[in-house]
Amino acid sequence: MLPRHLRAACAAAAAAGALLAAGLSGSASAQPSASPAPPTAAETLRTDAAPPALLGALQRDLGLDRRQAERRLANEAEAGATAGRLGAALGGDFAGAWVRGAESDTLTVATTDPADVPAIRAHGARAVVVEHSLAALDAAKARVDRAAAHRATTDAPVWYVDVPTNTLVVEAVRPDAARSLLAAAHVDASLARIVKSAERPRALYDLRGGDAYYIGSGSRCSIGFPVTRGTQQGFATAGHCGRAGATTTGSNRVAQGTFQASVFPGNDMAWVATNANWTATPNVTGSSVQVAGSTQAPVGSSVCRSGSTTGWHCGTVQQLNTSVTYQEGTVSGVTRTSVCAEPGDSGGSFISGSQAQGVTSGGSGNCTSGGTTYFQPVNPILQSYGLTLKTTGTGPEDPEDPEDPGEPGGTWAAGTVYQAGDTVTYGGAAYRCLQGHQAQSGWEPPNAPALWQRL
Repeated sequence: MLPRHLRAACAAAAAAGALLAAGLSGSASAQPSASPAPPTAAETLRTDAAPPALLGALQRDLGLDRRQAERRLANEAEAGATAGRLGAALGGDFAGAWVRGAESDTLTVATTDPADVPAIRAHGARAVVVEHSLAALDAAKARVDRAAAHRATTDAPVWYVDVPTNTLVVEAVRPDAARSLLAAAHVDASLARIVKSAERPRALYDLRGGDAYYIGSGSRCSIGFPVTRGTQQGFATAGHCGRAGATTTGSNRVAQGTFQASVFPGNDMAWVATNANWTATPNVTGSSVQVAGSTQAPVGSSVCRSGSTTGWHCGTVQQLNTSVTYQEGTVSGVTRTSVCAEPGDSGGSFISGSQAQGVTSGGSGNCTSGGTTYFQPVNPILQSYGLTLKTTGTGPEDPEDPEDPGEPGGTWAAGTVYQAGDTVTYGGAAYRCLQGHQAQSGWEPPNAPALWQRL
């Protein structure tokens, strides 16, 4: 029998070999490759040409210079792709990933198995070993979501999986309210952490009038992302802004459209179909930013918001899959951010680099003293209502000269919203999705290594 330290070394080497065989080779190699390197995630997702408005907001709100802002966007695109590959390879051991540093130059990947550490490090990421898998924490949060549906949670209004601390966090005005909620959900104390907070989030609608679009006789929200559904044009926005059947007018008070569907609370999603006078574009309201896709940004990434009340503001993604209680009820599946917002900004667009993230839901604080804001992710809106995001171009290659993917066909389809872990076939090969996104022409699996891993 091998001594313990040799057995551990062999186990680690075997695990690293298994993961590296899955496509997770490190950045250094003893043997140079004869084939050209695939495009980086930043190149694939086109974050290297961020418009001045977005870069300016990043510099102001995160205290960066222009070079740091540009590097941060590029690093975050790479980190998302790397985390997706590692998450798929680690399977049930995976415990989440996050970025840190002024330029998001440190990617940390957590695992429950020490044998995974060499493979994580081989791919340039920092490895940490934790007690709970992401699946276990997500399951605990789902139990809290179910318990919250049958009780008042205004004194414990926010809960989320916090991957850096490997816990389910409940933020509460009264800690005993959090303890009661966790007990009702039968969540073990070892999984949870209670944080005392004065935060009482609210939906950010406004009855005072102003810019953007108006609902009915005068309440105001902000346009999210322009979309299409077949030949019908429109935009995604927050569900609390209006109910199905409500009519809208634009910022110029010209007739605009009608809410086709709306959910709030539970989720905070809606879409408006516009009349023939309005045309969907890939532009984000009030700026030169254009949307190229909808790839989800990891925890720690920079994210910027455009709203009709306060314009452009930036911050970072703090937690994914958060539940928050407003006066009207609990909303689940939103993303928690350090970006500020104010009434009237609701429904407005959240974007990371060139990638649409979601529509403003609610929050606390303001843009004078700072605050916390939640957004409804855009991909579930697109998926729920069969919408297609309006984007620039067709993807990482010129449409006239895409990489030859072989014989097309298979289960992959443009316009479909894919989640990390989904598998498709294309050109006779199978692929696994690395990052949630809506597929578009030009981003076929062979052309988008930041989004798809060949199996």
